[in-house]
Amino acid sequence: MSCSGEIVDEEKLIQIKPGISQQLKKAKYGVADHSTVELCHWTKKSFKHEGSCYKHKFYGISTHRCMEFSPAGMHCENRCVYCWRPMEFYDSLKMEPEKVSEPKEILTKLMEERKKLIMGYYGDSRNDKQRLDESLLPSHYAISLSGEPTMYPKLPELIKYLKSLEATKSIFLVTNGQEPDMIQRLQDEAALPTQLYLSTNAADYDSFLKINRPKYDDSWKRWNRTLEMLKHLDTRTVLRITLIRDYNDQKEMIPAFAAMLKQASPHFIEIKSYMHIGRSTNRLEHSNMLEMEEVRRFSEEVAKHSEIFSIMDESLVSRIVILQNNQRSINRWISAYSNTN
Repeated sequence: MSCSGEIVDEEKLIQIKPGISQQLKKAKYGVADHSTVELCHWTKKSFKHEGSCYKHKFYGISTHRCMEFSPAGMHCENRCVYCWRPMEFYDSLKMEPEKVSEPKEILTKLMEERKKLIMGYYGDSRNDKQRLDESLLPSHYAISLSGEPTMYPKLPELIKYLKSLEATKSIFLVTNGQEPDMIQRLQDEAALPTQLYLSTNAADYDSFLKINRPKYDDSWKRWNRTLEMLKHLDTRTVLRITLIRDYNDQKEMIPAFAAMLKQASPHFIEIKSYMHIGRSTNRLEHSNMLEMEEVRRFSEEVAKHSEIFSIMDESLVSRIVILQNNQRSINRWISAYSNTN
């Protein structure tokens, strides 16, 4: 048994340790084997028509039909200082193919767990019953949540399975960039998601170590390999920058960020303030959050220095600004949602 909480028995699949599983369930996670699922803040608010996730505003996805999950719930190669997930339980850096659940099994179990989480909202008359009914059949899959999904060795098969489902309209995958070989597999096996996110929180090696606290000795090299792949991948790409006061928001860092973003040339850049929530409150202070005006100024300067990006939109409530690539222009709206709300 590893101290991360996984039980690896010669006869069994990787399982999240029962004690940790109970803690996750208490925090309103659904757990199945080594995978996790959750209803995010915005999904729950959308049931009451109290707002939608910024991904709805930016790209058109249906917030109430979004399923956020991870096939690697307690596995990650980094210990990011801003992470609000339960990374204190992480330890293992390997998921052996013969010890993991099959994609269809993962989805079947997690869909059932997610249904249990949704059923509790039917008792509140403020929730829209039609939206609750629709939410039971996801149209959007956000493969992120806890852990690093690219560590799951059957990720190409998982994404292909999701694409095969009739209701699926889009799949977003968020990665820390520590598994470039997996990203290459997704490309080679025609299993790329609708949109690939790369977490990009540092423009230099020292900041990278300070913010991401990686476990691999060659983590910076791994991340840069993934960064260099973005302009060649046959899918929509996004760099996501989480700004943390006194860590990566200094004005002198802007030229380095701009040069790096110009070189990577993703379709979009999301620049967002760190939010003082969850487990991150044990490592950072409330003062490490930036105000929206500060995020705007940083974004404007990055766009100006890059020479190829411009401001596309923003979400005040989420403290996020999105830039678009003027040299690799694509439609911000995902076409599958063109006839939906």
